[in-house]
Amino acid sequence: MRPFSINSNSKITLRKLLSAAAIFASLHVSAQKSTENYVRYANPLIGTAKMGHTYPGATVPFGMVQLSPDTDTLPYGVKGKYNPDVYKFCAGYQYDSKTIVGFSHTHFSGTGHSDLGDFLIMPTTGKLQLNSGTEDKPENGYRSAFSHKNEVAEPSYYKVKLDDHNITAELTASNRVGMHQYTFPKSDEAHIILDLMAGIYQYDNKNVWTFVRVENDTLITGFRQTNGWARTRTVYFAMTFSKPFRTYGTKIDDNNVYKGFWKKFDQEHNFPEVAGRNLKMYFDFQTAENEKIKIKFAISPVSTQGALANMKAEIPHWDFDRVKTEGQALWNKEFNKVAVKTINEDDKVNFYTALYHSFLGPTTYMDVDGSYKGLDMNIYKTDGSTNYTSFSLWDTYRTLHPLFNVLQPARNADMIKSMLAHYNQSVHKMLPVWSHYANENWCMIGYHSVPVIADAVIKGNANFDVNKALEACVTTARNKYYDGLNYYMEKGFVPDDKNSSSVSKTLEYAYDDWCIAQMAKKLGRNDIYEEFSKRANNYKNVYDPSIGFMRPKLNDGSWRKDFDPLDTHGQGFIEGNSWNYSLYVPQAPAEMIELMGGKKRFTTHLDSLFSMNLPDKYFENTEDISREGIIGNYVHGNEPSHHVAYLYNWLDQPWKTEDKIRMILKAMYKPTIDGLGGNDDFGQMSAWFIFSSLGFYPVAPGSDQYIIGSPAVQNAKLNLENGKTFEIDVKDQADKNVYIQKIELNGKVLTRNYITHAEIMDGGQIKFYMGAKPNKKRVTAEAIKK
Repeated sequence: MRPFSINSNSKITLRKLLSAAAIFASLHVSAQKSTENYVRYANPLIGTAKMGHTYPGATVPFGMVQLSPDTDTLPYGVKGKYNPDVYKFCAGYQYDSKTIVGFSHTHFSGTGHSDLGDFLIMPTTGKLQLNSGTEDKPENGYRSAFSHKNEVAEPSYYKVKLDDHNITAELTASNRVGMHQYTFPKSDEAHIILDLMAGIYQYDNKNVWTFVRVENDTLITGFRQTNGWARTRTVYFAMTFSKPFRTYGTKIDDNNVYKGFWKKFDQEHNFPEVAGRNLKMYFDFQTAENEKIKIKFAISPVSTQGALANMKAEIPHWDFDRVKTEGQALWNKEFNKVAVKTINEDDKVNFYTALYHSFLGPTTYMDVDGSYKGLDMNIYKTDGSTNYTSFSLWDTYRTLHPLFNVLQPARNADMIKSMLAHYNQSVHKMLPVWSHYANENWCMIGYHSVPVIADAVIKGNANFDVNKALEACVTTARNKYYDGLNYYMEKGFVPDDKNSSSVSKTLEYAYDDWCIAQMAKKLGRNDIYEEFSKRANNYKNVYDPSIGFMRPKLNDGSWRKDFDPLDTHGQGFIEGNSWNYSLYVPQAPAEMIELMGGKKRFTTHLDSLFSMNLPDKYFENTEDISREGIIGNYVHGNEPSHHVAYLYNWLDQPWKTEDKIRMILKAMYKPTIDGLGGNDDFGQMSAWFIFSSLGFYPVAPGSDQYIIGSPAVQNAKLNLENGKTFEIDVKDQADKNVYIQKIELNGKVLTRNYITHAEIMDGGQIKFYMGAKPNKKRVTAEAIKK
C-alpha cells in the first residue's frame, strides 16, 4: 500500500486527511467503547415482585411505547371504596401472578400510583372469549396461564409462552411503535383481541370515549380518551397486521339510552366504524403450525395520521429481529456512557439494571414531526428539541435529574424545555408538579420542577432561556391558592389545621425556595435572592426544640398536641415520619445540626435512626412504605431519606457515611425479582444506586457539589457527552474495605469531602484507596464547603 503524500499537487488536502484521520479515530473509539454487550447485564424482571412496581416488557431509552404484559385486571374500587390489592399492579405486572391478561402499550415504571395500560392485545385459540376471566379461573376468559420457565425479559425484548393457547408471544419496540410476534399452532380458530376497555387502575366510567376505524383487512386506526389520574388523556393509534384477517367484530359494552340512527347497522360483525365508551374488538385468522402473525402498533398524542407517520418512519418493514437488534443497540449506546468493573457479576447486574431503570423516563411525548398536545389541549410543535412527559418530580428531582445532568445533559435540558412549555400552557401559570400526557395530576407536594431547573442552571446545563425559567419558578412559588402556599407565605409555615401534610410541605417549600435563591444569585437578581433566601429558612418554624423534632404547628402558632414522631400516618408528614423528615434540610445541613443541638447530640440522633426498630404498626397505614425498605427506622424505600446517610460528612465523621452507604447498597439492591426495597419511582431509587456506587451523591440539587460516600465499583469510566472521560478508580476494593483511606483527584490528594460538577465534566480521574478500618484523619476541618 502506497503511503499518503502531502504536496501541492495532491488531491488529498491536509484538511481532508486530518478529517479522515479524525473519522477513523472516532470509529476506533466507538468500537472500543462497544466491545462489551452491556445489555446482557440489565434484567427488566428485577423489581417486578413486591414493591418495586417495575415492568418487564419492551421499550427503548425514554421511549413513548412501553409494550409489556399485564397480569391482572383488579378494579381500583370495590363497592365504592378503594381496593388496596390493586396497588400491587401499578406497573400492570406482578411476578407472583399466575396468568397474563394481555400486552398493553403504555406503562409507568416504579410508581406508587398508576394510570395507562392502553390498547391491550391478546392472541388466543379456540372458542372466542371476549371476557378477560379471572386468575383463579382463566379458562372463563381470554387470559392465559404462563410459567416463568418460559419467560425471557431483556432490554427491548420480552418473550413468554401462553400455555392455555399454545402461543409464543414476543414483543419489541421502537420509540413510538410496539411490535408483536405471535407464533400460533395450527388452528381454524385463531384470534387476536384488542381490548379497548382494559387499563391499569381501572374503574367504571374511566373510559370517556373510544373510536375505531377498520381501514382495510390489515389496518386499524382510532383513539381512546380516559378520565383517570390524568383526567383528559387522549391517545391515538394505528395498528397493522402482517397477514389479512378473515373476519372481525366488536363488542360494545355501553348502556346508552340514546343510540342515534346507528342502530340500523349490525355494528358487531364486520362493520368498519365503531364508537363508544367501552369497546372490545377481535380479528379472526386461520393459522398453520408455527405460523407467525406480526403486529405493528404505533401511538400518537395528536392524531391517527401522526400514529401512521410514526409507524412508517420507525418501523417501515416486518423484520422483528431487526427492531429488537436496533432497540438493544440503543440501550448499549446508553449503557456505554458508564463502563464499570465490579467485584462480581451480581454487582454488574445491579448496576446496569439500575442504569436501565434510570433511563426509562421521562418519556418521549411527540410525533416524529415534533407535534404534541399541550396542557391546554391545543397542538404544538417543538423547535427541534424533544418534548417529554411523565414527570414524577417529588421523587426524581433528588437524584435522577442530577444524574441526567452528568450522563444525559442534552435530554435533561429538553426535559426542562418541556416543563417550561407546560408552564406557558398552564392557566395556573404553574410548572409541573406531577404531569403526564398533557395533564397535570397534582400528585404529591412541593414545586419540584424548581430544583430540576435550578440544578441545570447552577451546573451550566441550561440550553434554554434562564431568565424566563427563573420567572416561571418565582411565579409558581407565589401561587397563593396552591396547596397551603397562602399560609406558608404569610406565616412562614403551613398550619396543620388548615392543610394536610403540613410539616412536609413547609420543609419542601423551604428547600425549593433555596433553589430559587441560588438560581437568582447566579443570574444577578438580588431582589429575588433576598426574598427566597428568607423563605428558605422557614424550616426553622416547624422545629420544636422541646422534643427535638419537626412537628405540626397550628394556625394560632401552637404545637399540635397529639403527636407521635414515629408514626407515618396522619402526623403532618407525607409518606414518612418525623424521625426521617426532621433531617430534611438538604439546603443547610450545618445550620440544621446546630438547630437540633449541635454535632454531638445530632450524631446520637442520626446513629439511632439506623439502629432502632420501627414496629409495623407505625407504617401499616402507609402504602408506599413496607418492611423491605426499612433499616432500623431509616426508610430507604421512600425518597425523603435518600440524603440522610451522607449527613455524617457534616459531623466530621465521614467514615460513618462510608459504612452506611455500603450497607444500604447491599441491603436494598439485589439482582433478584424482589431486589428493590421500595417503589423505583421512575428511576429515583435506581439513580441513588448509580451515584452511591460511584462514590459521590448530590445531597442538595441546586448546588454544584457531590458529597463523597463509599464507592462500590472497582473502576468506572463516565463517557461524557462533551467528549471527555471522568474515571473513578478504586484501589483495594472489597466487601470489607468500605472505608476510604485516601482520595486523589487528578493526582492530588483531596482533603475535602465533595467534588464539583465542573471537576467531573472537565474529565480526569478520582482515585479512592480503600481499607477495612476508618481513616479518621483523612479530611480537614473544612471538609464541607459552607
